[in-house]
Parts: sequence; C-alpha cells; structure tokens
Amino acid sequence: MMGLVGSLSYVAYTIGAIVCALAAIWIGRKGDPARGDRTPAIVAVALTANWCFAAASFEPGRPIVELTEIARNLAWLFVLFRLFSNDGRDETLRLVRPVVVALVLVEVMQFLLLLIARRYAVTPELALLTFDTAALFRVMVAVGALVLLHNLYAGAAATSREILRWSVAALAGLWAFDLNYFTIAYIMGSPPGELAVLRGLAAAIFAVPFAIGFTRNSSELAFSPSRAVTFRFLSLLLIGGYLAVMLGIARWLNMLSGDLARLTQVGLIIAAGALALIWLPSDRLRGWLRVTAVKHLFKHRYDYRTEWIRFTDTIGTTGFDNITLQERTVKALADITDSPSGLLLVPGDEGDLELAANWRWPGRNLPTTAAPETLAKLLEDSELILDFDELRAGIDHHGELAHIPQWLRHDRSAWAAVPLMHFDRLVGLVILARPLVARKLDWEDFDLLAVVGRQLASYLAEQASQTALLEAGRFEEFNHRMAFVMHDIKNLSSQMSLLLRNAEKHADKPEFREDMLVTLRNSADKLNALLSRLGRYGGGTSEAVRRFDLAVAARRTVEQLSQFHPVAVLRSEPVAVEGNPEAFDQALVHLVQNAIDASDTNSSVMVEVYSDGMSGKVTVIDNGHGMSPQFIRNSLFKPFVSSKNGGFGIGAFEARELIRSMGGRVDVESREGLGTRFTISLPIQAASSLIRRSNSADNNEVA
Repeated sequence: MMGLVGSLSYVAYTIGAIVCALAAIWIGRKGDPARGDRTPAIVAVALTANWCFAAASFEPGRPIVELTEIARNLAWLFVLFRLFSNDGRDETLRLVRPVVVALVLVEVMQFLLLLIARRYAVTPELALLTFDTAALFRVMVAVGALVLLHNLYAGAAATSREILRWSVAALAGLWAFDLNYFTIAYIMGSPPGELAVLRGLAAAIFAVPFAIGFTRNSSELAFSPSRAVTFRFLSLLLIGGYLAVMLGIARWLNMLSGDLARLTQVGLIIAAGALALIWLPSDRLRGWLRVTAVKHLFKHRYDYRTEWIRFTDTIGTTGFDNITLQERTVKALADITDSPSGLLLVPGDEGDLELAANWRWPGRNLPTTAAPETLAKLLEDSELILDFDELRAGIDHHGELAHIPQWLRHDRSAWAAVPLMHFDRLVGLVILARPLVARKLDWEDFDLLAVVGRQLASYLAEQASQTALLEAGRFEEFNHRMAFVMHDIKNLSSQMSLLLRNAEKHADKPEFREDMLVTLRNSADKLNALLSRLGRYGGGTSEAVRRFDLAVAARRTVEQLSQFHPVAVLRSEPVAVEGNPEAFDQALVHLVQNAIDASDTNSSVMVEVYSDGMSGKVTVIDNGHGMSPQFIRNSLFKPFVSSKNGGFGIGAFEARELIRSMGGRVDVESREGLGTRFTISLPIQAASSLIRRSNSADNNEVA
C-alpha cells in the first residue's frame, strides 16, 4: 500500500513541477509587462515548481523538502503584498505591511522548528509537539493570507477586480487547500498520507488560473460555473466538513481508554450515521444550501435558461401521472419558487374565483368558491402579485387587504398569489405555498412570476378556445341529427294524421273504429309533444310563461321517481313562480335522476322547497359518491361529457340551460365521499313582474 501511495505521490509532484515550470515560463513570455507583480509571480511559481521537484525526488519530511516549501510560502506572501499595489493603493500599504510582516515572521519560525525537530526532538512527545506547532503555524499563515485576499478583492475597484480575479481565485484555492491539509494534520498528529499525494496536483491546478491572470486579455476571461455545479460543489464541501468534524471528534476520543473509549466510539459511529441519513438528504437542507449559494455567489437569483427549459418541459409533458394542464400550470410556477404545493383559482359564471386545480395542497376542505369577485376585479386592474406575509402584516398596496378571504389569511402555508393575465383579462390566480426554506419575495421574483403568469394564461386561454370549438362542433353535429329526427317524426305525424282522417271516414265496425281512433289520437299527441320539446333546443320556445307552484311541481316529480328509488320531501313550502312548468319538470327530473344514480340502493334522495324572499329554492340532496372541484368546474356542465356508461352527457347541462331560460340559476356543492347538493333558484312571481317591467322600461328608453 505504501508503495502505491509513494508512486502516486511521485507522479503527482512531478506533474506539479512540470505545470508550475511551464506557468512560470508562460508568465515570463506572455505576461503583461506593465504589471509590477509579474517578476514576483514568476519567482513564486518557479519556487513552487522547485518544491514539487524536491517533494518528488526525496522522501517526505526531509530538510530540503521543508526548506523549499518555506521558500515557496514566503514568495507567495510577497506576491500577495505586491497585488495590493495594482489597485493604486500604495498609500494604504502601510496598513497591510504589518500583517504581511507578521505572516512572514510566522513562516520564518518554520526554520527554527525544523532545527529543533532535527536536533532536539529526541523523544516522541517532543517530536509530536514540534510537528503540531509547525502545523499550527501553517494554519495561521493560511488563515491570515485568506483574510488579506478577501480584503484585497472586496476593496478593489471594478476595473481592478477584472484584473485580479484569476490571481485571487488561484491563491485562494492554494491557501484553502493548505488550510484543510494542515488542519487535518494538526488533528491527526501526523501528515495525512492520502491528502499529501494531492498537494502536487493542487499546485498544478492552481498554477494554471494564476498564469492566465497575467495575460493581457485576462479581464475578458470569465469563469461562470453553472448553478448545478456550484450546488454540487457546496454539497461536497458540506459533506467534507461534516466528515472533518467527525474525524476531529474521533481524534479527541483517542485520548480515552478502556471500555469507555470503545463504547463512546461505537455510539459516535451510530449517531453520525443516523445524523447523516436524516440530515444530508433533507429537502430543507438542500433548499437552504441552494438559496445560500444563489444569494452570495450569483448576481441573479434565477438561471433563466434553466428555468425556461424546465417550464417548457413541465407544460409540454404530462408525465407518468398524466396530470391536467391546470395542475401543470400550478406546478410550473411552484417549481420556480421551490414551493411544495399550489392551487389554481379561475373566474366562475358569477365572477367569483373558484377552485379549479389542486397540486399537492394539504387538506381536503378547501372552499369551492375561494375568493370574491371584487378581488378578481382588483387583480385584473392592477396585475398585483400578492405577498401574503405583507398582507398579514397589514401592508396594503391597492386596497386588496379588504378582499382577501379569511381562509387565505389564516392558512400560514399560503405564501404568494400570481394572477394569470391574458389580454388584460384575468384567466386565473395561482396560490403558491411557502417554500421549505423561508425567504421574502423580491423584485426578481415579481418580474419572473409576472412574465411566466402571462405565458401560462395564454396556454389556459388557448385550451378554453379549443374546448369551445370542440363543443361547437359537437353541437353542430347534434343539431344536424336532430333536424333529421324532427323531419322523420314530422312525416310520421302527418301519415298518422292522414290515417286517422281515413279511418274516420271508412271504418265499418264501431268498436274497432273507436279503439283505433283513441290509439292514433294518443300517438299523434305524443309525437306533436315530442316535436314541441325538440323545438325548444333551437332558437327558443313558443310556449307561454305562466304561474305555477314549485312545491306542487316538486311533489309531482318525487311521486314519479320514488317508485324506483327512495326519494323524500324534507320541506315543502308553497312558492309561486312564473316560468315554463314543463321545462322545470324536465330539469328537476334530470337532477333527481342524477342523484339517484350517484346514491346507493337504500340511500334516500332528499328534496326541499322553500323561499328566501326573493326567489324560490328547490334543493336536491344525496349522500352519494360526490364530485371533485375539478370535475364540477371542467366536466359537470359540459355537454357530451358523461361519467356514466352509455350516458349522453347532456342532462346536467340541459337542466341548467332550462332553468336559465326562466331567469334562474343552478348551484352545486359537493364533497367527494360525502354527497352533493343541487339548488335551483327561480325568481318568485312578484320579482319576475318587477324584472319584466324593468326590461320593458329599458326597451322603451332605447326605442
């Protein structure tokens, strides 16, 4: 094993010597002659090559290796001192000079420690004390040099930073490696053999950017690591720090003896392993590391190219879970801010914001009507991205504080709301959950979320347009079919009417004639009624509006359907309304039949009839399977979409359209696994008269 380590050490230091020698030649030939630190840089890199050559030629710990390392370190300290003059800060060198002199004196002390180690450290205890002191001095020099480098770069002007960045990065890497190396050596009490092999390669690696920094066009070169590379590097650095701490604790435990030492070491291994399994893969830790890296290492929070690629992939690919476009819309915005979940609200028929999609949002008891119409109107006018932390703190920008619903105020996981605008029209509102690593929204968040929100709004609007075109095509096909059906039925009705007239004239037997007349007359009446009902699907109905009682109509429907399934009337109040009683019967039959289909065999469907003073209410309640908010929003009132095998998918749609034609409305509330409540609302007779008089007055004014 030692032979393998020795061979690797020889190869690594040989590579370091060659690369450093070439770097010194490069600086001498290609370096900017106007820089006053070029000659010290050539000397420092050449002495580093000399140290690598000595380390490759002799065993570790030999005096010649130690002396060449001391000379290398002194040369690098002088280079650091000369770098301060490149920014025109010669007057301030008096502040830096004492620190550099102190570091030089500490490094010079290595000569004395080398002499003590060779002549006076005759016992193992004295040798260990000498080694620890030398390692501690090297740690002090590395820390002091890194502090000076930080001050050099932080205090440099913008133009000087472009010149210094490559040199400063190389020196920071060189001294950071030495800091880790000698820290581990001090903890272990001996040079770390495996890490010592890498010192030659480290010198070669850091010599390359240092030489690049002395070229005339070095200011035009920029090293811009991606966020992914930076994040992985910091992750490895964090894991390395964790392992170093564990190593230090293990070193300290070596001072114990006996069973206590063994018990403590076994407990430490178990605790360290458990902590590593719980802590290192944590989403919260990765989020904190990502936020910290972006905050301190990059000019912008977001890598816009990466975000756009991820956004496009999320919207354009359904994945294995086959989620809807509405859910992918929420996910696309949530991925940008690292939010774990989100909601999509869309404007309903009455202007209120209704729940349309739920992407991993915790909790099932979310309101179907999630926000009032006033909030939707305000967001449409202002295009404001809501910061719920500001709202909870009482900060109000456009008066939105008064319109925020209580459930969003109290839900601490709600973090931001992004309006989706399409041609100055609010298409939806995405509620984002708080990221695992808490942070405040800033201008870059607002800008990116606003742009992405507009793009998502265009996708949702395009999908709505395609759905409308598809429905229009289906309606056109339906109308064509109904036209043929009506034509055939009309022919049949004419034939039967002709047969009836002939039978009245030529029938011989009175009994037969009487039965035939009754049969044909009933058939003709049924066909004419069917034609009249089919005609209502066209441009309108010619049937007169008349007064009828909701309670009577509801009892009639209940009696008709209770023969097949338990249907009960919980409350029945006489309510007089004006409308088409046949259309109302047909709508109520659809809703009660749907409730029966959704219920178990012995589960009753309940009907209530009452008035709230302005309108008559008929409520149909079942304890069936219930419906999701997504199904209510996207499928319930869509024609030709049915959840039943063999269903035509037009019942609920027809019921709503029939009630709307009488000036009413149909509302639905449902919870999956609990049941559904349909509510029909029709204006009472007095309100209908007022509405007709108001419409008549408006028409007269227009005329």
